[in-house]
Amino acid sequence: MEAFTVLEAPAAPLLRDDIDTDALFPAAWVMDFDTDYGAALFANWRYLDARSVENPEFVLNREGFRAARILVAGANFGCGSSRSHAVWALAAFGIRAVIAPSFADIFRGNAIREGILPLVLPRPEVERLAAIAAAHPGATFRIDLQSCRVRDPLGGELAFEIDAPAREHLLSGLDEIDSTLRHRAAIERYEAGVRAKRRQWAAAGIPHDDRSRAR
Repeated sequence: MEAFTVLEAPAAPLLRDDIDTDALFPAAWVMDFDTDYGAALFANWRYLDARSVENPEFVLNREGFRAARILVAGANFGCGSSRSHAVWALAAFGIRAVIAPSFADIFRGNAIREGILPLVLPRPEVERLAAIAAAHPGATFRIDLQSCRVRDPLGGELAFEIDAPAREHLLSGLDEIDSTLRHRAAIERYEAGVRAKRRQWAAAGIPHDDRSRAR
């Protein structure tokens, strides 16, 4: 997983509430094992036919927003099923952060594990950022996860909050396995202690059922 520290990138406005995982990654693409996840993102909105002709009205197909790495969206983003493909599609397209008033819980967890920042701001601030993005296609927004601040292209700056474990996970760029392995020495000491205790029990002839009382 790529660490998330500071992101400077264009933002695309997509102010719709309740954008669900089927909109992010349509069900018709799930069983295609050769799927280009980036191409599948918002497929039913991005294309006029099955998979090829672009809808020129959709924001990510418009000049200045094709290179967006930030989405500014409505409330309850990522609702619906727990489809992990939705987060994989965002990541494959290049989205590193979504700014919204709220997120579905399962989607939020999946996003953090994939290195995507679910950034929560009050709706008026989200609407203001979306308006700036719409008025200035391709302009650079700056999200600093170290200081927990977001700056718009006009120089406005806002603080945001994120829980400490999620922030550390994103800043470190470590997945859950790597995070666990940072404690390898302690794990190995514990396992060595368990093996030693088992040898003691065996030498003392303590039956397996009585070992919990012998600790």
